[in-house]
Amino acid sequence: MHSYTRSESRERAKLFRRGFRQALADCVDPEIRRKIERIDQVAAARGAQELAALHKVQADARQDLATAKATERTAPRADRPAAREARKQAEQRVRLAERAVHKAERD
Repeated sequence: MHSYTRSESRERAKLFRRGFRQALADCVDPEIRRKIERIDQVAAARGAQELAALHKVQADARQDLATAKATERTAPRADRPAAREARKQAEQRVRLAERAVHKAERD
């Protein structure tokens, strides 16, 4: 997964266009390729960090869901509606985290 900043995206696009024009003229400057590769490496490292953070959020959400389920099962009858609502909110957080991880892995 790559995570480009806006300035990196603009710079990469500018370098790509310049390299494309040079490729048409059959005289590509190797410095352009190195700059693009440098931008890609930084974006890949940032993307890996973001993906690791998303996996951590997902794991935390799953742990919170397990805790909420256990609390609901052991709650006294009077406290069960509140525990059920807490479990539903925990399930929603797990779904959101899973969607975010899936989207990040897909991109």
